[in-house]
Formats: sequence, structure tokens, C-alpha cells
Amino acid sequence: MSKPRHKSSFSQKRPVLTVVIIELLLLLAVAAAGTYATLQELSYTAPVLISFIPIALVLIVYFTVKQKWSYFGFKSLGSIPAGNWIYYAPLILVLITISLKGFRTISVSEVLFFIFFTLLVGFVEESIYRGLILKTLLAKGVKPAVVTSTILFSVTHVLNAMSGQDTAQTILQVVYALLLGAVLALLMVKNDNIVPLILFHFAHNLIQFVGNDNSSAFIGYDLFILGVLAVQTVWLAMSFKKPYVSSHIDQAS
Repeated sequence: MSKPRHKSSFSQKRPVLTVVIIELLLLLAVAAAGTYATLQELSYTAPVLISFIPIALVLIVYFTVKQKWSYFGFKSLGSIPAGNWIYYAPLILVLITISLKGFRTISVSEVLFFIFFTLLVGFVEESIYRGLILKTLLAKGVKPAVVTSTILFSVTHVLNAMSGQDTAQTILQVVYALLLGAVLALLMVKNDNIVPLILFHFAHNLIQFVGNDNSSAFIGYDLFILGVLAVQTVWLAMSFKKPYVSSHIDQAS
């Protein structure tokens, strides 16, 4: 008697189309929320809250019902090989550098709000770009998966940052998002653990929200961070001495 064949999911059959749908739905949700927030004259954080809270709930339900938490990298930090923790060191340097810009005076309620806000953003964006999109595209190979997830991550952030910025700041945002996206994607491929990426994303955004917002006065810090991320990207890329093989990524339930 022949064994029943495993039925492939839509994402396995059409990985590229799946990613296009995910990205378009995300952009549509953020654009719709932004339009509503503008018409209602809500705060600058409203579009993200309006769009990301429902998205976060959908992700939680999906990961739970489909039992995908582990598949998408939500694992114990102990699963990361001891020797691989060194690859996260440059990210710590990035956090220290942006902290050197100083912090503005804000209330405790504002701090608590920004903690919730940045945790929400970290969870949603990492789950989508280093989770859903990266994992789906790994069927096409590591390089296409890393490059595509990085570009989509950059495009989304640049669209959000273009309003009211000069050309120099926009270019800086493009390069920053590309390098950071590449680093996080490579770390996900290397360790298959999304938790450190969410924690970094959360800490990075939180420091920026409560820090000094006069970015033009700290261009030297930004250039240093770009250099750190560029070196880390090359370092991570060179660390892959053989094709990435992982049964837990190749197998999809």
C-alpha cells in the first residue's frame, strides 16, 4: 500500500506569489490606517497602532492554530549555538551608539506607551519579514530569500520615512534599512531564532523614540552605525562556508 502524499500548502506551491500577497496586504493595511488617521487628525503613532494590532492578533492566531511558532523561529535562546552568539555583538554596539545621542525628558506614561508600541512593531515586522517572507522564500534558495526580504523591508520603511525628509536623510534611511534588513535576515538563517531579532528591534526603536530627535546633529553616529552594519553583513555572509541545510526549514507543515 502506497503512503499518502503530503499535500503541499499554497505557500509551498507559489512562494513568490505568497510573498507578494503578504507585502501588498501589509502596505494596504498601513496605507488605509494612515489615511484614516490623517482624516481624523490622530497622532503620528496611530497608523501603526490601527494596522499592527489586528495584524499581530492574526499572526498569533495563525502561529497557534497551525502550530508554527517554532517553525518561524520562536524558540528558546538556548537553541542558539554558543559560538554563534558573537554574531550579535555588532547589534549591541549599534544600540550603544544610538544611546549616545542622549534622551529627551518624557513622562512615565509615555515610556510605558513606547514600550508597548515598539514591542508591537518588533513582533509584527520580524514575524513578517524574517518569519513569513524569509521562510517562504527559502524554497527558492538562501540568497533570493535574504535579498528579497531585505529589499521589501527597506521599501516599506523608506515609504514611511519619505514624507518631510530631505534627499540626504532619505538616502541614509534607504542604506540603513537595507543593511539592517540584511543583517537580521542573515542572523535568522544562521541561527533560526527570531527572538533575539525581536528584542533588538524593540530596543532599537525604543531608544530612538525616547532619544533626541535632531538626527541632523548626529550624522557622525549614523555613519558609524552604517559602517558597523556593513562589516557585520560581510562577516555573516562569509561565515556560511557551506550551503545552509536545515530539515526544519525544508519541512513545512
